[in-house]
Amino acid sequence: MILKIDRLAIELPMPEDPDPDAAAAVQELLGGRFGEMSTVMNYTFQSFNFRGRKDAKPYYDLISNISAEEYGHVELVAATINGMLTGASDPSQVNGEVGVTLPGAKENRLSHHFIVSGQGALVANSLGQPWQGDYVFNSGDLALDLLHDFFLESGARAQKIRVYEMTDHPIARQMLGYLLVRGGVHQVAYAKALEELTGATVTKLLNMPNVPNSKFPETRQWEERGLHRILYRFSPDDYREIDKIWKGEHPQDGEEVEVVDGPPEGAPRPDTPAQPGIGVPGYELGELSDIAQRMMQRA
Repeated sequence: MILKIDRLAIELPMPEDPDPDAAAAVQELLGGRFGEMSTVMNYTFQSFNFRGRKDAKPYYDLISNISAEEYGHVELVAATINGMLTGASDPSQVNGEVGVTLPGAKENRLSHHFIVSGQGALVANSLGQPWQGDYVFNSGDLALDLLHDFFLESGARAQKIRVYEMTDHPIARQMLGYLLVRGGVHQVAYAKALEELTGATVTKLLNMPNVPNSKFPETRQWEERGLHRILYRFSPDDYREIDKIWKGEHPQDGEEVEVVDGPPEGAPRPDTPAQPGIGVPGYELGELSDIAQRMMQRA
């Protein structure tokens, strides 16, 4: 089971200016082969199908626990896309009329954002192609699955860096700075797990790609708080044995890593406004407020 908390991992203030074409690029980090849908579903199904948990519980705990954090990363990327799309269509020239061309919508690179999802995030990549279940790798062999998970985090890191280079939008850069740090934690965690299991010094492969987080200004606030050394435990009572793997020195700075009980403090989810130009959320302005008031009166 998952205990869902209605907060984002970090604060994402609503941006002043939209950037729908950059939002299309960010979609790769949600629904691409190396996106957050892939990480959460890979680790979730590996935990579902894990056999012999009693004999390999630290590894089961690690994979299950990281899958819970990845759910929050899907939320964070989706919120970023929503913020970058807010205001991307101009309702002023539509004024409730049918058949009026919506300014700014048809010229944008990913028309699915306007036709399919109401200016919201898609379960798709940067081309609008839907995320695929065959992106999930679950061989049943623990070493092979962990090696794949390290590879998956490395590929995700490479694509975050490339998307970073494609946009300077503030909300995207804020999200990317945080996820570069947190993805780096998972990369190191799987490297440590492989070392415990096989004796191979996988940490020599870090960073993959070989671009340190210190190169990115947006990562510094998180690394100064030590978030690159913290593995959060996303359960009130379970996954207690992750500290048998997440231990020792961090390969980046030589300082001790630590397990922190509970999720990060997080921040309130931004309330994205209605986009009446494309009929989202599909009611006349003010009608939702009237509906909410009637519900409260009945309650």
